[in-house]
Amino acid sequence: MSRCRVVITGLGTVNPVAHDVPLFWARLLEGTTGIRPISRFDAAPFASRIGGQIVDWAGPPTDLVDPREARRMDPFTQYATAAAIEAVRDSGIAFDPAKARRYACIIGTGIGGLMTLQEQHEIMMARGVTRVSPLTVPKMMGNAAAGTISILYGLTGVSYATVTACASAANAVGEAMALLQRGAADVVITGGSEAALTEIGLASFCALKGLSTRNDDPAHASRPWDKDRDGFLLAEGAGVVILETLDHARARGAKIYAELVGFGATCDAYHITAPSPEGTGACDAMILALEDAAIAPDQVGYINAHGTSTELGDMAETVAIKKAFGDYARNGLMVSSTKSLTGHMLGASGGAELVACCKAMQDNVLPGTWNLDNPSEGCDLDYIPNQSRQKKVQYMLSNSFGFGGHNACLIIKRFE
Repeated sequence: MSRCRVVITGLGTVNPVAHDVPLFWARLLEGTTGIRPISRFDAAPFASRIGGQIVDWAGPPTDLVDPREARRMDPFTQYATAAAIEAVRDSGIAFDPAKARRYACIIGTGIGGLMTLQEQHEIMMARGVTRVSPLTVPKMMGNAAAGTISILYGLTGVSYATVTACASAANAVGEAMALLQRGAADVVITGGSEAALTEIGLASFCALKGLSTRNDDPAHASRPWDKDRDGFLLAEGAGVVILETLDHARARGAKIYAELVGFGATCDAYHITAPSPEGTGACDAMILALEDAAIAPDQVGYINAHGTSTELGDMAETVAIKKAFGDYARNGLMVSSTKSLTGHMLGASGGAELVACCKAMQDNVLPGTWNLDNPSEGCDLDYIPNQSRQKKVQYMLSNSFGFGGHNACLIIKRFE
């Protein structure tokens, strides 16, 4: 049975670098960082006091979302909703109520409404159990973003959340792709969202000793593959895309950014927080994505890497790329990490990075890895250091790996 072809027709994002796709893309290419001192709360007691905090946030567009309704959402749902609205507008789609069951929504998140949980716990401890808000569960549940977006647009097809830590958004897109390929839907709003930059979120990651403490130099703190890196930067945001079957997109004359042709997912089954040092699971996920796309490794021109700026993660991904791509990994394959500017948006990162890949394919320019001055031992790939690069490529791969050993890889193809 032949599979439906799947294309990307709309892009949306909210992240520390910018609140929309055009500005996000421009700033990625010029190297403008979204990493700054944390100002949302008093960060003085924390070892890491910098991160990818979204500032000047006004909430989702008020012509579609009443500000009173927005206040009833956790920030992770607000970010997802705003990114979805931008993606829908970008796609030009008008959802037909008569076909509502053919429209779906799958939004990943690693943690969900952590700010709501923290706030309501504080209220309960200070004022008693009867003062906890009845909106606590609806705001914090991981499927709140998917449900809210489905309600906004009247989508009555499947609607759910994927929860695979930092691979959540890529897993969501992969699930959406499969849904469309088997003909179970015509359009899916998909991606990921996260808002874990709270006191409890920051304290938890500080306790894991995985965060950078370069507090006096936030712009240069995220340094994937650099020997002077000291950890990743906790960030927040959302990245959402509109996926359609090619037939549906053509029927309405939609512009097409790229075709989504490959998805591979595995689990390391090794450690709850550390990646397999041999890169086995990540390698297998990339190979599965290549097989799904039915292409050879040397047809991929660019990888948007997971590249978080941790020693274990950077090395494991480099080893995995070398295993999956062989000699080609060091002879033509280009790799970069946009987390050098955005920080790590956890369950949202794969969505925002897929948006970046689509723009890179559209404009024939690859975003660089900023702050990569001295590659550490063993990090010897072409990571496009400290600049963007003009290059037209036919296929791009986006890697997302998460705690729990989850690996999810997506491949897009130039649509011609």
